[in-house]
Formats: sequence, structure tokens, C-alpha cells
Amino acid sequence: MFRALFCGVIAVTLPTDAFAQAYQRPPKAVTDILDAPPPPGLSVSPMGDTVLFVRTTRYPSIEEVAAPQLRLAGLRIDPRTNGPARPFFITGLSVQALPDGKPFEFHLPNHGRPGYPAWAPDGKGFAFTVTTPKGIELWVGEAKPEGTLRQVTGVTLNAAIGDAFQWMPGSESLLVQLVPENRGEPPAKPVAPAGPVVQESDGKAAPVRTYQDLLQSPHDEALFAYHATSQLAIVTPGDKDKLVRLGEPAIVLGSDPSPEGQFVLVARVVKPFSYLHPYSAFPRVVEVLSADGKVARTVAELPLQDKVPIEGVPVGPRAVRWVPTQPHTLIWVEAQDEGDPRKKAEFRDAVFTSAVEGRTSELMKLEHRFAGMDFFPTGNRMLVRDYDRERKWGRTLLAPTTNLLASTEPKVLFERSVQDRYGDPGTPLGRTLPSGHRVLRTAGDPAGNVIWLSGPGASPKGDRPFLDKFDAGTGKATRVFQSAENLYEDVAAVLDAKGSRFLIRRESPTEPPNYFFRDANHELQITKNTDPAPELRKATKELVTTKRADGTAITFTLHLPPGHTKDGPKVPAVFYAYPVEFASSDTAGQVAGSPLRFTTVTGYSHLFFLTQGYAVIEVSMPVVGPPASANDTFVDQLVSNAKAAIDKAAEYGIDTTRVGVMGHSYGAFMTANLLAHSDLFRAGIARSGAYNRTLTPFGFQNERRTFWEAPAVYAAMSPFNHATKINEPLLLIHGAADNNPGTFTVQSERMYAAVRANGGTVRLVLLPHESHGYEARESVEHVLYEQFAWFDKYVKAAKPK
Repeated sequence: MFRALFCGVIAVTLPTDAFAQAYQRPPKAVTDILDAPPPPGLSVSPMGDTVLFVRTTRYPSIEEVAAPQLRLAGLRIDPRTNGPARPFFITGLSVQALPDGKPFEFHLPNHGRPGYPAWAPDGKGFAFTVTTPKGIELWVGEAKPEGTLRQVTGVTLNAAIGDAFQWMPGSESLLVQLVPENRGEPPAKPVAPAGPVVQESDGKAAPVRTYQDLLQSPHDEALFAYHATSQLAIVTPGDKDKLVRLGEPAIVLGSDPSPEGQFVLVARVVKPFSYLHPYSAFPRVVEVLSADGKVARTVAELPLQDKVPIEGVPVGPRAVRWVPTQPHTLIWVEAQDEGDPRKKAEFRDAVFTSAVEGRTSELMKLEHRFAGMDFFPTGNRMLVRDYDRERKWGRTLLAPTTNLLASTEPKVLFERSVQDRYGDPGTPLGRTLPSGHRVLRTAGDPAGNVIWLSGPGASPKGDRPFLDKFDAGTGKATRVFQSAENLYEDVAAVLDAKGSRFLIRRESPTEPPNYFFRDANHELQITKNTDPAPELRKATKELVTTKRADGTAITFTLHLPPGHTKDGPKVPAVFYAYPVEFASSDTAGQVAGSPLRFTTVTGYSHLFFLTQGYAVIEVSMPVVGPPASANDTFVDQLVSNAKAAIDKAAEYGIDTTRVGVMGHSYGAFMTANLLAHSDLFRAGIARSGAYNRTLTPFGFQNERRTFWEAPAVYAAMSPFNHATKINEPLLLIHGAADNNPGTFTVQSERMYAAVRANGGTVRLVLLPHESHGYEARESVEHVLYEQFAWFDKYVKAAKPK
């Protein structure tokens, strides 16, 4: 029993006790799919002439997941490496020249775990980390056949926070964050505290989201400063690696070299730290360092962001960055409404610019909240996006990047509901300059007005991805590519300036995604990925549309198990869903997705139920209404959505008396509500959810009101308050180390206690060391085992009502 406590999953199965058990495995048909290696990732060079194939593994072991970690200020740090806990790593790397070069396999270092490669701006090389038990190394490689990989000497990276490395303009050097020299041993934990921890408010409103992994003591503060402090430096790989330190050690949030490499923009954390907020809200200084490490300009000194309204922004400069087409000009945004979206204001934001040693000037004011910007490679122009939260309305404007053109009125190029998938004009494509900065990819017209737009091509028949040339001067779009009606294709990359060479990604219900090189003369297949789960190809998939009682259209994807026919025996079904808020029923009813896509099943996916003879109904549950009050009818809309989808699924041979409901996170919250307020389901599975909304009193998901502003809504939406009504069996699964805001592990523990105390059938499974999503192979297998066992017992084997 005691050994099991250390290696098992804590699982509650008896009404009067809790105990541990060993990890269980699902059927072989499922583990065979889990064993299949994932297809390699594809990374295209900035020049579009070379690709890197990157191979990875999907599931670490529970020993890896259980490795030591520090939870500090919203970070999870591996104290052995001074990097992130559970870093992403690769298992294989090869390079190939496009279109028809032969792949060359690199021999990766075997003394540590290599990270994902980052291209040099000139596309001739790349860099990556190697995480070892003693620290994190920096390696560089040549992007060509017979290319070499080698370690950059004298470099031990600090990857706990910020960018551990990035290329400098010109591709010869890298800007790195080092573990400071002679920093000594980590601060020891005191035997006894020096005094109490005190919090005090000054009487001003300061709503706080339910963050986790926060600082809790002076020792935590010391540990955070120890591991997060790094030394910026510029390293030049060569016969003798050259290292030049830049400024003094600091807690660097982010750094960015200027386009000409003469300056570095740095944001660094300063004290005092907070015990109520993560590091991203800590006081900071934004400044520009010159090549000698001295401060050339202080852009902003920002206090603790503890007074930011819900869905608001902090005051002062934010989103500070370089204009990529000018040598060393900064651009940023500042709120004009004190960052408070509830205040009436003619303008929400304003855009400012300044050379490092010049005066600040205002470029433009924005009616709505700033949402991003992209720069043209020529002509001192940019695209600026803003967003109106009340209407869920977005705009894209053409604007100048210099005050010399400030008299030019910004021109609205696009505006629409951001939820209008049918009206989506597409997303601008970008490319990398020799400086490493990104600009819009233009299509080679003399005026530099024509850009590329890529979009999903949503339609009532499903998605058909497209690529357009869009002239920002005339506002006219010309379609260059659109996926055919009988398969699913999209443009993964435009490979040259003229737009005559493309990388196409193609898939179908029976063929996995593969990449193809295409130009005006021919097409050549680049990858040959195979089906990891051929048995699942016998399953079928359809996009189904129906209407709920109030006339709102509901679209769902219906997966039917292998061998099922509409006229054959009725099959049990899994109803997997997630609530999504919409401002109008028109956009809520638009079709999302495509029946022509390849179905990939990984992790603890609900789609594994197809191997066990279940149909699967996948639904985005629309919650329609004004953003300020849509949740007033949240529960009623959930039930109406579910009934409409199940009634329609009956036409496809689904046994409506044997349907189980399940969801993850907000979908788990939905699951518990559907069990409490309807009799549509025989059982439920809720993973990593929040069930008592008084524990998230300052808003949640898209709910803007606090608990004190809308106590009745919080009460009605909390399934914890309605535990007495949950009379169907409920399986609760939660990571014991969940760090997602709002979904504390205690949410599932208290929900279990509430259902149990009121006589309900309930089971709680806590997964050791797992967070909001579950990573370890043992955890993934056990979750699948639990899910199958629960629905087999309470759904598949259920007797007719």
C-alpha cells in the first residue's frame, strides 16, 4: 500500500474512503495508436529555399513529469537547469534543400535534450539549446547537407524567463541570457520565518484574477530573484567564440535588438514583487541599452499592475517595439481611457513613436482598443488593428509609421465582427528581414501595396482555405489559391517574393497531412507521412447542422464508429463540447471546420471512444447575447444546444437513451451543469474544471461582472450549488498540480465532496504532478482507462429509461 502511494493515481472508489492504485492501461487498440510516432514538424528557412524536419516525442514518462520544480511568481522552474520545468525537446533533426534536395540527418548531441531550432535571419544556419543536468548549452548548426553542429563555448543560458537566445541582425552573433557568473548557491530556506506576511489595501479598487504558483514568502522572493536574474550578452560563434556582456545582471522580461543592431530594447522587472500577481504584472523598467551596455533611453518606468480593471490594460507605454524598417525608431501604445473599458471615451488608445535620441510624437488615435500592428517593408506604412469589446468588432487600418506622414488619415481596410467566419478576409503573411525583424510579405508590385492574405475560407459547406493578393491602395483582393471541394489544402508558406513557389499542406479523411512543393511547372511531394491509426479510417465524419428551440443554428461534427450504418443497431454516443460566447445568433450559426480533414487522435482525446464502439458528437455550444449579460441565460442555452444536437444525431443511428457528456476545463464546468439541469445524459466525465464560481469572484471566461455585481448569475451558473440535482454518475479528473487560473485542484475535490454528501454517484481521480493538461504517458493511459470504464458501465451498459 505504501509503495502504491508513491507511484499510483489517487482515486476515490469507495463511499467512505480514499486510496491509491497503480496506473492502469487502456485496450491494446488504443496503446498501439499512442505508440505511433508523431509526424515530423516542418520549419521553412527565411529564404524559402530550405526546410528543417524536426522530430519529437509526444509523451514524457511520469518520472520526467515528477522532476523537481520551483513554482514562483507564475513560473515553473527546474532548479537543476535554471530553465523551464518540462522543456520541449526534439529527438531528430534533418535538413533538405527545396524542392528536390536529399534529406541530411544531423547527429544530435546525446548528452542532453536538444530544443527546437531557431533560424538565423539569412537562412544559412540555426541555433538551439541543449538542456543537460548541469545547465543549458547553446549550439549552432549549418543548414546544408554535411553541415556541422557545434556547441558555443563559455555559454550557460538562463531560460527561466525571457528569451534565452535570439539572433542579432546580420546572422553572425546572438543575443543571449546567461546565468550570472559567481552567483553562488541558491538562498537557503530559513529554519523559522522572520515575521508574518502582511497585505494591505489603500482603498482603491484592485480586482485580482485567481492566479496560481504565486510568491508566498521572503524566501520565495529570494529564489525568484536568484533563478530569474540573467546577464545579457552578445556571443559571436567562431574559431574562438567571442562573448561581450551587456549591462548589469537583471530580471529580463524581454529583449530585442534594433534593426541595425546598435541598440537593444530591454524590459526588466524591479522590486517590490507581489504575492497576489504573477511576474508579468510586477513593476518594470523599459529602456534602451547601447552597444557598451549603458542606458541610452528610459522609455517607461511602470508600477505594479495591480489596479488594472477587468478586461482593461495598464496605463503608460505598452507593446513597445522597434519599427523594423527604420534604423532605431521605437513605437508603442498608451491608453487614453485610463485602461478602463467601462469608461466612456472618444479614443481608447493612441500610438506613439520616437527615435532613441529623439522627441516623442503621436502618430494616431484609436477609437477602440489596440490589437496589433504589422509593417510594410517599404513606404513607412503599417497595418494597425483595433477591437471593440462591446460589439466584438475588429478593424484593420492602413496608417503611417512616421510623424512626417502624420497628416495622412488612417484608412480602414477591413472591419467586421471578429466572430464572422464567413467574412474573414484572411491574415496577412509575413517574412523575416536580414535584421531578424518581421514585416509583411508583399507580392512584388512596384508600389509595394500588394500583400498576401491567408484565411480558412469558412462557408456553409465547411472550410476551404484560400490565399489572396490584396492591394492596400485599391482595396481589391485577387484570389490566387483555394482548396478544392473534394480535399483539404492550405498554403503553408509562400517561398519567394513573386509568389511563384509555394509549400502546400494537403490532407483528406483517409490521407494524413503531407507537404508539397508547387510552382508554375510542377508539384513535388516533400513528406510521406503515414496513417498512425489505419483502423480509425473506417470511422466516418460529417458536419451536421440543426436548430435549437429559439431558431439559433447549431453545427456539430458527428464521428460514427467503424462499421456503423444509419439503419444498423443504434450505438451509444459521447457528447464532447465546449461553451463559446457569441454576440449574435447569425455568427453563432456559422459552420466551423471541414469534414475533409484527416482525424488525428492523440493524448486522452475523446475520439478514442471511436475504438470502443461509440459515436462522438463534437459541439461548440453557442451562448448568444450581449457580452455584458449573455451568461444570464447560460444554463438554459446549454440545455437547448444539447437537446437540439442529440435529437438531430438520432437521425444517424445514435441511441439517444445512451449518451454520455464530457468536457475539459470550461467544458467540464458545462458537463456538471448539464447533469444538474437536464436528463439528457446517462453519465458525465469532467476534467480539470471549476465548479464553484465564488472561488473566481472577479470574473471568469467572458463573464465581466464580479460576484458582487451579479451574485444571482454566479449562483445559477455554479454546479456546486446544484449538487443535489446531479443524479447521474459523474467522473471528476484533475491534475494535482493544476496552475491554470481559476481551476484550482480544490475545485474538483470540493465538487466530489458535495455530490458524495448528497448521495450522488461520483468518482474523483487526481493525477500526481500533472497540470491543467496531462502529459505523462502513464497519466494519459490511465485517463483513457478511467473514461472507458466509466462510460462502459454507466452509458454503454445502461438499461433503457
